[in-house]
Amino acid sequence: MKFRTEVDFNNSDIKIGTEDRIFSIGSCFSSEMSALFAKGQLQTFSNPFGTLYNPFSISYAVKKLHDAAFYKEDDLITFGEEFISLDHHSGFDSRYLHKTLGDINENIEAGNSFTKETKWVLITYGTSFIYEFLPKKKLVANCHKIPGKYFEKSLLTHLELTDSIYETILNLNDICDEDVQILFTVSPVRHTKDGMAENSLSKAKLIAAIHEIIPEFENCHYLPVYEMVMDDLRDYRFYKEDLIHPNAQAVQYIFEKFGAAYFSEETKEFVTENFKIQQALEHQTTDEKNPKYQEFLSKLNERIVAQQAKVKHDIFLRD
Repeated sequence: MKFRTEVDFNNSDIKIGTEDRIFSIGSCFSSEMSALFAKGQLQTFSNPFGTLYNPFSISYAVKKLHDAAFYKEDDLITFGEEFISLDHHSGFDSRYLHKTLGDINENIEAGNSFTKETKWVLITYGTSFIYEFLPKKKLVANCHKIPGKYFEKSLLTHLELTDSIYETILNLNDICDEDVQILFTVSPVRHTKDGMAENSLSKAKLIAAIHEIIPEFENCHYLPVYEMVMDDLRDYRFYKEDLIHPNAQAVQYIFEKFGAAYFSEETKEFVTENFKIQQALEHQTTDEKNPKYQEFLSKLNERIVAQQAKVKHDIFLRD
């Protein structure tokens, strides 16, 4: 007897190796997955523009990374005594022009360099809605808590969605490793401020657009993350207190499902051991000179050295 609908990822014929680079971009789910990749000591780079939600803005960001196109003062606006890029998340906002531009361009340079050797890209779309900044007649990625009177909200058309996805794929195929695999997901986070019916429409348009475009490319695939949360984990115990965002347990469940389908056996063992080492590193003591604790640290260091010998990139870097 079954008591739940279990959703799985299709087992991938191509596997993620211990040296493969993984680039992620999009909504907070991309960042959460990237954090787990990093915890497992895989090479990952996430959201050089900060959290993004709609396909148009993500496509624009990927194009900027592809071209290594730096931002200038004219690309920013000022509001509330801060310099702001409407193409970025508010985490880049600052009171100093040189800091805002420096952080933005440093991430573009790092993102461009990283994607050139990237074999895996994870893209998570959150919404089909987009805002236009009326003073500049510019479609924006985030509103930065600027009053709503300066924006006009609209729903991206099906053609705008498919064109954005198509352009994203073309740019990634051009800049990334020739064997790059691009994985598309739709965020399970409900955008309740849009309205529940509107949120459902928004997600449905994303899913329809993705499924129309990816059959044109052999290296593009859809991961049913949205369906996994909606159908497999349809219980509020898998959500944070806001009842909107999946909690750590849900994200870990999805990560384990993903690893089972996409990690090589070597990578599975590598990541599992690194998770155990990470947990051990978090152990604290009130007596660091205790011989038993020193022995514990010595054995832990031996495990780290053994793991480091398996890969060329540096792992467990310490400040």
